[in-house]
Amino acid sequence: MSGNSFGELFRITTFGESHGGAVGVVIDGVCPGMELSEKDIQKELDRRKPGQSEITTPRKEDDKVSILAGTFEGKTTGTPLFLILYNSDARPEAYLPIKDMFRPGHADYTYLKKYGIRDYRGSGRASGRETAARVAAGAVAKKILRTRGVEILAYTVRAAGIQCNTFDPDVIEQNPLRACDLEAAEQMLEVIALRKAEEDSVGGIVECRIRGVPAGLGEPVFDKLDALLAHAMLSIGAVKGIEFGAGFKAADMRGSEHNDQMSSSGFLTNHAGGILGGISTGEEILFRIAVKPVASIGRPQHTLDIEGHEQIIRTEGRHDVCICPRIVPVVEAMAAIVLEDCFKRQAALFY
Repeated sequence: MSGNSFGELFRITTFGESHGGAVGVVIDGVCPGMELSEKDIQKELDRRKPGQSEITTPRKEDDKVSILAGTFEGKTTGTPLFLILYNSDARPEAYLPIKDMFRPGHADYTYLKKYGIRDYRGSGRASGRETAARVAAGAVAKKILRTRGVEILAYTVRAAGIQCNTFDPDVIEQNPLRACDLEAAEQMLEVIALRKAEEDSVGGIVECRIRGVPAGLGEPVFDKLDALLAHAMLSIGAVKGIEFGAGFKAADMRGSEHNDQMSSSGFLTNHAGGILGGISTGEEILFRIAVKPVASIGRPQHTLDIEGHEQIIRTEGRHDVCICPRIVPVVEAMAAIVLEDCFKRQAALFY
């Protein structure tokens, strides 16, 4: 199965299935001599793991990471890092009643058409559980980036149709939505509770701000920095769109409005989102992703089975109502992986 690896000089390969034995990642391109422990990685995994609130799946996975290779005496060796998280609360039997039916909004139908076989246990490889491996790899990238002075912050700006009206970074980890506006977060929770009672789900928008990236990162023409970030974000299963800076509002702006003019003090605006011509400008990198509603809902839906017969399906079990808060650390992880790869590519230009 191709498409399991991402990156060039800082490269990750994830493995494992939702209800299999484990998920994990191999990371190549980590320089030797960096202090690294499971603790460095665990704190990021704890932000993504299930069972954090009433709006997330009650599945109880500790997501305890083990470093099986790539370190010696607490430091990286320069050889591939092998990180693994064993599944402890898998319940594949829960999917037996619907194993021959295609769940609306899921990859059941397309996986079967592509491979002629599919893992019906909670989507297998297509499950959001695969993102735990990305977060583990991203934790390593984020630790490296901190030494470069780079900070990555993602948060929910919209969910269940409710928009955040203020930005307070201090409240992001203080509410179940990881929203940047506490008042909006309370309204989101009210709507989400209603949708949960209706056995339905909601989507939202997650925004990401990246500071400390110097001007010059990005590889024209096909590996533009925004193209790489878009690739990374759209590879997350629930993400259906991305915009940078002014984003789609640029379509209604004039050139004189959208252009980021410059003075001796730097850029006067940042409608480009910190990237011009696919290369970082040194300004804050800003993008937003559209997160679709969770596909697994209890409401009856029309579908087909593998024989082509029409069926009515209800997807029962342990599922999130809104995936936005758990996608936040995934967004940060994938952004970190892209940026560390770009730093390494830039360094390779001069050696």
